[in-house]
Amino acid sequence: MTHRKPIASWLTDMDGVLMHEGVPVPGADAFVKRLRESERPFLVLTNNSIYTPRDLSARLSRIGLDVPASNIWTSALATARFLEDQHPGGTAYVIGEAGLTTALHDAGYILTDVDPDFVILGETRTYSFEALTKAIRLINKGARFIATNPDSTGPSPEGDLPATGSVAALITKATGKEPYFVGKPNPLMMRTGLNTIGAHSESSAMIGDRMDTDVLAGLEAGMETFLVLTGLTGPGDVERYPFRPTRVVESIADLVELV
Repeated sequence: MTHRKPIASWLTDMDGVLMHEGVPVPGADAFVKRLRESERPFLVLTNNSIYTPRDLSARLSRIGLDVPASNIWTSALATARFLEDQHPGGTAYVIGEAGLTTALHDAGYILTDVDPDFVILGETRTYSFEALTKAIRLINKGARFIATNPDSTGPSPEGDLPATGSVAALITKATGKEPYFVGKPNPLMMRTGLNTIGAHSESSAMIGDRMDTDVLAGLEAGMETFLVLTGLTGPGDVERYPFRPTRVVESIADLVELV
């Protein structure tokens, strides 16, 4: 077994790890408190592009988790960083909420529906047929297609909701063009996040509740990976995948002592 450096920085998913259906997971407050006291670099990650880091910080604060906005990394921020590096000062037609539009504005992008360089699809609770039709026509005219994340469904108290990946599939079916997905499991999201906090993959760990996004992204980014069983993955699911996390634990409470 390869000898790894001690864990100096932590990345953790939010839903299913720190909270579940709006309620904090037991031990999450102790984990966050230990991270803050240790002054180690850390990020809370989410593929959800609806909210800004300030929105998410306030939501976490309401359930007793003290995470500053500067320690939150969303697929919207990763998408904006990717576009800023690849095509600075570009234009985009955006389907999404404030989390995505704010990140793109901050990256110097102009949002327009007139000959944009990119069509960017993010999470929204109100996908309109008109907006999707416009996106399809712009892609057919040559705009490049980017999506914040590939998740096909998202959680809600009433049950699953169609998410970015499902809507992207509709656009792909109509245009023949596949999007470039920036969010997990793309290791790009992890690497840009690590760069933001000045951390290195060989001394970092990723905590998640999903094998197909969190663990896969951490693995491909060269990080140590911890799977918690408080979200979407059960103990019997791990064996179905051709890769494994470094460790499987019941919940984030089991990792407090490692910080």
